[in-house]
Amino acid sequence: MKKICLTVVGIYLMFLTSFSQQSQADTAGYKSEKLTLDEVNLVSGYYKQDGNHSAVTGGIGTQKLNDISNVIELKFVKWNNTTHNQYTFNVEAGIDHHTAASQAFISQTGASKPYGTRIYPSVNWKVEKENKTSIGFGLSYSGEFNYHSYGLNFQVGKASKNSNREISFKAQAFFDKVTMIEPSELIPKPVVSTISTYTTASGRVVTSGGSDYDVHIPTQSRNTFSGSLTFSQVVNKQWQFAVITDLVAQKGLLSLPFHRVYFKDAGSAKIENLPGTRLKIPLALRLNYFLGDRIILRTYYRYYRDNWGIRSNTASLEIPYKVTPFFSVAPFYRYYDQTASVYFEGYKEHVLTNKFYTSNYDLSAFSSQFVGINFRITPQKEGFIFNTIELRYGHYIQTTGLNADNIGINLKFK
Repeated sequence: MKKICLTVVGIYLMFLTSFSQQSQADTAGYKSEKLTLDEVNLVSGYYKQDGNHSAVTGGIGTQKLNDISNVIELKFVKWNNTTHNQYTFNVEAGIDHHTAASQAFISQTGASKPYGTRIYPSVNWKVEKENKTSIGFGLSYSGEFNYHSYGLNFQVGKASKNSNREISFKAQAFFDKVTMIEPSELIPKPVVSTISTYTTASGRVVTSGGSDYDVHIPTQSRNTFSGSLTFSQVVNKQWQFAVITDLVAQKGLLSLPFHRVYFKDAGSAKIENLPGTRLKIPLALRLNYFLGDRIILRTYYRYYRDNWGIRSNTASLEIPYKVTPFFSVAPFYRYYDQTASVYFEGYKEHVLTNKFYTSNYDLSAFSSQFVGINFRITPQKEGFIFNTIELRYGHYIQTTGLNADNIGINLKFK
């Protein structure tokens, strides 16, 4: 955690002087017609997990993982004092570094590295008009050594004159490329010494001559398209609710070539094979109740189903309590359960006649609980460095034996 905090503070100090000068120059009633920096968010997190159902080793083996993440978000705002439109431009950059014990077993030759780094920048533009209409779009990228994803999004919304009611729609598209890295022992080995070329099950082309190998690792694509429709309503001073409907369609490589599957037949092993399409349909309800001036009850429920046979339910409750006007504490709890995919079986439980197969326990039947607490400080003192400081901790347990801890800190300057 010391490294995480130092990273956040270091990034922050790079921008502190210019932010402070701008803040002092602004006045309460001034709305700049130039694009100016309005808000900065610095988020760092540490996540660790443990379990014994790694998909890399066929549903058994360590799931130990550690991840450190750092994100900086810059929000710029511009006003048009003639049309009264507000323009918002968000720039975000994130970097994660993880160590995963199971990655070392991708190759039995010892060539696999049990760590990796992911970067994920994004930009978003939004205009909010005087007639309560909003339109926005954005671009994103996420990449690591064997995976690259390019994203597009578009959103439009319309609120009532008093802003008590709003309906919004958001569409997203992600175009992914996955490097087809297979377990080393599942790559066919030539038995002749003459030069030959052959193709593995995942499309890898191998040219061999004697003991020398020239391996060309191909990539395969995965495309994801989603649409989300949200209706929110302020009922009265105490009640607010929102209904969210989603539709997600995926096509392409939905399995991973380094996930092993072991069959009942002795010695039989293959790489994971799943259908090339998937349709997901979640439906959610969010309900907030203001219990006096100090307590809010935030509730959430979601039902999910897809065409792989998974059905799930999510229910959560968060209770922010304002201890003082500047300090609040919010315990939270989330329960989740799901049925297994029709393509899932555990270690050595599949049969060779199966067309599709996986031993990834993310697709198994399980229930989970996530419990934690959030601390929030909003200093009102003039000249204080941060506008908001949040510290959040959560503990996760799953009936498969997986358990995890997550801690994050968010520093906001406005």
